[in-house]
Amino acid sequence: MARFKYSGRDRKGKKEGVIQANSKREAMLKLKEEDIRVLEIAQIPESFLTKDISIGNPVKLQHFVIFLRQFSTLLKAGVSVVNSTRILAEQTESKPLKKVLLDIEQDLREGIPLSDSAAKNNKIFTPIFINMVRAGEAGGNMDETLERLADHFEKQHNTKQKIISALAYPVVVGIIAIAVVIFLLVAVVPTFVAMFEDFGGELPAITRFVLSSSEFMQAYWWLILMMILAFGMTIAILRKNLRTKYYLDLLILRIPVFGKMLQKAVLARMTRTMSSLFTSSVPILQAMSIVEKIVENEVMARVIRQSRNSLEKGQSLTEPMKKHWAFPPLVTQMIAIGEETGVLDAMLGKVADFYEKEVENSTDRIKSLIEPLMIVVLAGIVGTIVTSIMVPMFEIFNQVG
Repeated sequence: MARFKYSGRDRKGKKEGVIQANSKREAMLKLKEEDIRVLEIAQIPESFLTKDISIGNPVKLQHFVIFLRQFSTLLKAGVSVVNSTRILAEQTESKPLKKVLLDIEQDLREGIPLSDSAAKNNKIFTPIFINMVRAGEAGGNMDETLERLADHFEKQHNTKQKIISALAYPVVVGIIAIAVVIFLLVAVVPTFVAMFEDFGGELPAITRFVLSSSEFMQAYWWLILMMILAFGMTIAILRKNLRTKYYLDLLILRIPVFGKMLQKAVLARMTRTMSSLFTSSVPILQAMSIVEKIVENEVMARVIRQSRNSLEKGQSLTEPMKKHWAFPPLVTQMIAIGEETGVLDAMLGKVADFYEKEVENSTDRIKSLIEPLMIVVLAGIVGTIVTSIMVPMFEIFNQVG
């Protein structure tokens, strides 16, 4: 919520102060309700300490999809864009979206187009939204455009959730396995050290290895933690550089099983976005520039950039794609047919449907394969530690007997 400094007059005379509101218009309405006639009002610049900090898009995708569907419905019902924006600002559950919509309403009342106002808030409104809305404004079919956007983001969200669900299981089980191993090495294994020292005989190799691991963990746990943090920071820094990001993304695509699934997810995202943009009559070169930015994989983004350059030279869109292993023949052939027949948006939509289904099938297969594999790995690790303790204990009992 922003802060506004104002000066005005009430029944007692001149008055100055600060008021919090989502927009300048809302601040003026609040002051009017307090019987203050505003003479001057200005937003106070946000400092680092007072600024709301957000990472990524502050609006949840499900809230954004609901907003798009409701916006489309209101426009189809004959409600003006300005009034629709005000109604949606009052109804939305997302506070960041409410704040932005109130600002957009004020811009619309001042004659600023929706697309230009949305472009000021690029953390919430992506390039695909801005360009499709701009095309919808030019074509006079904003309601249809918003409905297509809702379908686009909903399908994108569903594909993303399937990927997350497939990756979540091994990550969770991996974290539990690490936690169990650390607990055994730090809390359980040391209690047997004195017993083994009294035993005096030569311990089995597996026991010596586990005891050494336990001693290292207790003495240098801070070093292990620092190495994990350093690894995470290194990856984050490398991904900021396009050259190193390219090789990291290449490595990801080459990972057995998971790489293939992520490749299909990128292809689904790419073709779905291209289909949505072309259906809304966004110029093809502009559409390719948007797609290049949203695929989130530098390996495939480079090929898309080359395809855009190919188009600028009057050549085929698919020529660079045919030469790259990341683009299967299905994609290039369907795009080529679409180019020849003039139904490129429809062909891309069919390709997107295919790969979205493929992602769903891949995630189901991975989850069914990973579950028993992770159980075996976890059982093997815990079993090794338990065996390393039990074997010397059996020898001690045999000697005592």
